[in-house]
Order: sequence, then structure tokens, then C-alpha cells
Amino acid sequence: GRFKAAASGLGNEPLWRRSNGSPKCGVVTVTPRPRRRLWLRGAAGASIMRFRAKIVDVGCLNHFTRMINTIAKLTKTCTLRLTVDKLYFILSDKVANGGVGMWCELSQGNFFDEFQMEGVAAEHNEIYLELTPENLARALKTAQNAKAVKIKLTNKHCPCLTVAVELPSLSSTSRIVTHDIPVGVIPRKLWSDFREPVVPDFDVSIYLPPLKTMKSIVERMKNISNSIVIEANLNGDMNLKIETELVSVTTHFKELGNPPWVSENGSQSSTQERDPESMVEARIDIKKLLQLLAGQQVNPTKALCNIVSKRIVHFILLHDDVSLQYFIPALA
Repeated sequence: GRFKAAASGLGNEPLWRRSNGSPKCGVVTVTPRPRRRLWLRGAAGASIMRFRAKIVDVGCLNHFTRMINTIAKLTKTCTLRLTVDKLYFILSDKVANGGVGMWCELSQGNFFDEFQMEGVAAEHNEIYLELTPENLARALKTAQNAKAVKIKLTNKHCPCLTVAVELPSLSSTSRIVTHDIPVGVIPRKLWSDFREPVVPDFDVSIYLPPLKTMKSIVERMKNISNSIVIEANLNGDMNLKIETELVSVTTHFKELGNPPWVSENGSQSSTQERDPESMVEARIDIKKLLQLLAGQQVNPTKALCNIVSKRIVHFILLHDDVSLQYFIPALA
């Protein structure tokens, strides 16, 4: 995007720490071994794609499971983008046409003890898959007491993410539960459709109140109205409003604070030129907002929203090693 968050505003400390103080759940280990390979054939011949990862640390496994459950609450299908360093879960519905958008970014080194991937080519070392996150969430439900979980890309009559869950056993023989999750491989010519969305210059950016508090309020408002107005100013004030022919309800939040944004050249963003008391608003679908609030299974360390007047509300939830962006377009 056009703006970068000031270092004091958005932390970058990893969440999970070992007893020895190491900031990562595990050390990324690349161990080349013969594996089932997924071959893609295109005009230029056959290309090899390979992905294999392993989680052993129970804290990392639980955290990863909660993130997948959160994503599954937000969308039925999404794009999983795999790179050497990160995983991305992307929903690129056209916001301009009334659809929501999502961009969830995870640092693989803070979740996986082993992580190996080979993309389509050396210069395009990425993999894009079409995924139903609910299927992955169901597979991870069987891993609550697992000794280890392995996830790899396989080709079993169709491309699959194979999740192998190693469960504790009283005998010397391991118990392994395997889930084959069908996925679609997205060709490279379509990758440009899944880039990080660019947000127009926002008019106001503000920290959110506790999400559980917002959820409780919005749930009550949903029984009265199908839409909700979110308005905020540069003085740290935010209001949630619903209006019908019979009733008008407003909830006020004070002194929430405004994130310190700077532009790419290091100067203060243009929002600082606004009257601090002037409210900026956008009316959005209340069900889409509640879907975001109700789906959260990880309490973010920072939560904020950017409002583009009467156009879009852009939510950003940060949890140290995870960032989730969610875009809800304004109603006409």
C-alpha cells in the first residue's frame, strides 16, 4: 500500500517462545528427501511443485489451528499462496462489486519445525492453491493431542493437501490419521489476481475497542437493522450507529487512539491535515462485520480500522506473527 506503519505503532515480536527464550517455535530445517511430486504440464513442458511441512510444538499447532478456524469462519473458499518464508490466505472478491476481501499473512518460521517448498520455477518460487479452509480445519481437529502433524502437497488422482496426524499410542506402533484435502492448482498467468490489495488513501485510521465488546454490541444491533454505520475521527472517537424509521441507536467509544501512520517518504500522512473532531463514516453490511467479529479465535495484540469515507472500511488485526486484513465495502 501507499503507507507504512510507524515502528512504534505495529509490533513485530514473535508470539510463541521456547523455554530457552528462542523467539521461534522451531528451527526451519530443509531436508531434501524423495517425496511424491506434483507435476504440472504447460506449454513449456513439465514443472515440479513440491511442498512439505511439519509441526511438532503443541503451542504452535494450537495457534495454527485457531488461525485456520478463523479463516474458515470468514470464507468458504480462498487462495493459499506458499512462499519460502510465508503462507498467505487470500480472498480476492471484487470489493468494488460489493464483495469482501481478505489477506491473511503468516510467517512460516513461527509455526513450522520443518518447511520445504519448491515452486513452479526458480524465478517464480511460489505455489498458488485454491482451498476450502473448512476442510483443513476439520483435519486439524483430529490433531489436538498429536505428537506431530505433517502437511504436504500430493497428487492422488487430483492435487491434494495431505495432512498426516501422528497420534500418541500405548504400543510401539504409531497411529497416523491421514486426510486428503482436494485443492486446485492456480496457473501462473492468474497469479496477478491475488496480489495484496491496494487501499485508497483513508480518511481516518483508529484503534478498535475490544473485539468481544464490539461483537456483543453488533449482535444486538443486528436484530434491529441490516446495516451499520461506523464513524470515527482523528481524536480517537468512534461510534457504531444503526438507524431505522422507528429507532436510532448509537454506541460511543472515546480515547481509542489513532495509529501513527507515515507515508513512504517518511512524512506524516495527509490525514493529519483533517479537523481532529470531524467524523468520517461508512455504512456497511452488519452481517459481514459480525462475521469478522464472531470468527475471531485469536485475540489480536492490535486491532484497527481505516475508513475511506462512504467507500470502504479496512480492518487490520495483528497478532505478532500473523496479520489479517479484511475489507468491507460501503453500501450505496
